Amino acid sequence: MADLEAFKEEVRAIIAEHLPEELRVGNRPDLPKEPLGKWISVMADHGWITPDWPKEYGGGGLDRKHTAALKAELKKVRAPVVSSFGVSMLGPTLLEYGTEEQKQEFLPKISKHTMRWCQGFSEPGSGSDLASLQCRAEKEGDEYVITGQKIWTTGADRADWIFCLVRTDFDAPKHEGISFILFPMHQDGVEVAPLTLIDGSAHFSQVFFDNARAKAEHVVGPLNGGWTVAKRLLQHERSTDGSSDGGIGGAAKETISDFVKREVGLEGGVLADSTLRERLAAHEIDKRALGLTMRRAAEEARAGQKGRDIGSLGKFRWANMVKNEQDIAVDAAGTQSLGWDGPGYESAQLERTKKWLITRADSIWGGTNEIQLNVIAKRVLGLPE
Repeated sequence: MADLEAFKEEVRAIIAEHLPEELRVGNRPDLPKEPLGKWISVMADHGWITPDWPKEYGGGGLDRKHTAALKAELKKVRAPVVSSFGVSMLGPTLLEYGTEEQKQEFLPKISKHTMRWCQGFSEPGSGSDLASLQCRAEKEGDEYVITGQKIWTTGADRADWIFCLVRTDFDAPKHEGISFILFPMHQDGVEVAPLTLIDGSAHFSQVFFDNARAKAEHVVGPLNGGWTVAKRLLQHERSTDGSSDGGIGGAAKETISDFVKREVGLEGGVLADSTLRERLAAHEIDKRALGLTMRRAAEEARAGQKGRDIGSLGKFRWANMVKNEQDIAVDAAGTQSLGWDGPGYESAQLERTKKWLITRADSIWGGTNEIQLNVIAKRVLGLPE
């Protein structure tokens, strides 16, 4: 592996050659598609989308220090972050529980960003009590036939494949009859119905399975042992949620501090509104503490430690933090700045209104705050049932 300073120089050179100025604005929904596609190809060719995965699976094969250096260089120039459910959730789970054939089949496509995934966990009657799920998979030759429904499935309308929890033993205790299985979304027997959310977006869907098919070889981990695999994947998900940078309009846009300073102004070098000043200071302290905690969670995950769901602590704190951040923004700008559409509002104000509304759901999706507190009590603090 190259010397760390030489590696940083190499990264800077590739960024200078391939990352155009128009993409140096962080993650935004309106990034131009053609240059973005070219940049993603450059990232994939160098293994930078999954820098710490083994090279034989399409990763960069970098150690912790080189991975951190790469991310720091990319963040420095506000390069768009290339991430997905495959990169942050399924891939790490397959590295741990997948067969060699599954790793060879799926990980390189995830590393190249050529295969989109969605997560089939929640059901209409199995949200907080996920283990009560009723979606069935019955063995038929070398395949499983899947019947049931999933809900709140992010990106289902765009996904190529789904990683899904299904019941494969109908007589076993609820946690012990579940399997974790992969199958394509584009097949007969799969119907996707998008759901419109409070902010007007529709990136969640209901998904209906009517005799959909999955290969038996695509069960990940032990048959009927999917609950353990799912818990590990959720650790990766919650660690990722808690590591999010936040920001008033996204990870790399204007920070909440800059926004409040611009809206409220300064007096004597400090924020003019003392109440907002205190709230903003508390928010920044929380943000710094969360960042350090999630670094600890990432270190534990890399070390293969199981059973201590620090990620749940991050998810709980992060959900409250982003809601608080949006509340501070609204209070700084004033309620007159809130609008849904029509003249009299700037596009940034309309975007902020929708952002404020959708963050009301951050304490619900991915496991509610109440679920996270139960997990923290049992698996982090070791409290009795």
